[in-house]
Amino acid sequence: MAKVTVLGMGAMGSRMAISLLKAGHEVTVWNRSRGKTKLMAKVGASVAETPRIAVEQAEFVISMVRDDQASKQIWLDPEQGAIAGLQPNVVAIESSTLTLAWTKELGDQLKKHNIAFLDAPVAGTRPQAEAAQLIYFVGGDAETFVKAKPIFQSMGKTINHVGLVGSGMTIKLAVNSLFALQIAAFGELFGFMGECGLDKNKAVELLTSTPVCSPAAKVAATAMLSNQFSPLFPIDLVEKDMSYAIKTAQANNVKLPLVEATQNVCTEAIRQGYGGDNITGLVQLYNQGLKD
Repeated sequence: MAKVTVLGMGAMGSRMAISLLKAGHEVTVWNRSRGKTKLMAKVGASVAETPRIAVEQAEFVISMVRDDQASKQIWLDPEQGAIAGLQPNVVAIESSTLTLAWTKELGDQLKKHNIAFLDAPVAGTRPQAEAAQLIYFVGGDAETFVKAKPIFQSMGKTINHVGLVGSGMTIKLAVNSLFALQIAAFGELFGFMGECGLDKNKAVELLTSTPVCSPAAKVAATAMLSNQFSPLFPIDLVEKDMSYAIKTAQANNVKLPLVEATQNVCTEAIRQGYGGDNITGLVQLYNQGLKD
């Protein structure tokens, strides 16, 4: 078993750390807000005061935080950043959803310190994290991937080596963009079908039974019908991920007009107060909905 540090005890990071503990690994955790580490201490994790201290004995270090800014703070803070505490044989792993530019910059910074690095974002939300059923998209060299694969297998069911550093993040931004496009479209179609006089249950039953509807969209449509907006993937995070996809595309001279349109839908939902709701809450923008 390995010594693993997890930086960031949010909804995903805390569940990933628990999966690692269940698999028998020695786990150290850190979180900016100390209150979120209390449960982790109760279930057997060691709690560190700073990222730098948290990684000093680690063989693998996993970061799981909200955005580029939080990731930069964790790794590169001049006083408490993790990069200064890493040991030569460690594997640094970034599992947050970030821009490609920052992911590559982080890889370059770690390379200067002779630290192996993998970008390894995941597909899945809280239920998948709790069940250790996450899907990994891993970027980095093959040797480092093989070394870290048992760690990923403690938290995930499918571990994909995508390519060089940054490849995992690119796939993750594409996955989240495709998902958001589908759910935003479904929310819009609720309003359309309602204005056309369709019964909501029958309309959704028929639409989700066709080959054009993905399994994920079918689950989301069912949640929309029953007004289930508990935040598994909150709209404000969806909007952040769309903005990162757009920034990454712009940096590579690519246009993403459909992703931009979806980001605008999310921005409007946030403006109307739905930012903390699950992505299925986008249907609230079309509050005429399907007729009862």
